[in-house]
Amino acid sequence: MKSETPDGGDVFDIDRIRQIVELMEQHELNEVDLQQGDDRIKLTRGGTAPAMIPAPVAAAPVAAAPAAASAPAASGDDASADTAGTITINSPMVGTFYSKANPESPAFVKVGDVVNEDTVICIVEAMKVFNEIPAECRGKIVEVLVSDQQAVDFGKPLFRVQVDG
Repeated sequence: MKSETPDGGDVFDIDRIRQIVELMEQHELNEVDLQQGDDRIKLTRGGTAPAMIPAPVAAAPVAAAPAAASAPAASGDDASADTAGTITINSPMVGTFYSKANPESPAFVKVGDVVNEDTVICIVEAMKVFNEIPAECRGKIVEVLVSDQQAVDFGKPLFRVQVDG
C-alpha cells in the first residue's frame, strides 16, 4: 500500500518530486531526505547521483557519505605548514556529532589513529536517526575539530586527516 497525502495523492509522485526539486533550487538546498511509512526518498543536488535507500530497520544505523574536501589554504603563515598535505572530513548533514557509540564506549577514533575508507569515525544524529559516518579516505587523524555532542551543520569540518600519499 502506498503512502498518501491527506488530499489522497501519492507522496512520491513525479509532480511532487519536481516541486521539491524546484524548492531545493530556489532555497539553495543540497539535500532533502523524506520518509513516510516504509517509503523513503533522498534527493541530492550538485554531487554524485543519489543511491536508492532501503527502508530503515529498527535500531540499524544508516551510513551516510561525508564529503572529504581539501583543506582551505592559509595565507603563507604557520597555519599553512600545519595543514599541508591534509584534508578535512566534513559533516554530510545537519545534526548532533557523537564521537562514541554510547557514553561507556571509547571514541571511534582519536588523534593518531590510522583510518581507511570504511572506518567509522563518528555518528551524526539527525531526527532521531543515528548515522554512522565512514572516513572515506586513507590516512592518520591529526585533529578532531568538533566536541562530542556538538551541533554540526552540513559541510562543517569534523576531522583533519593526513592522507596517505
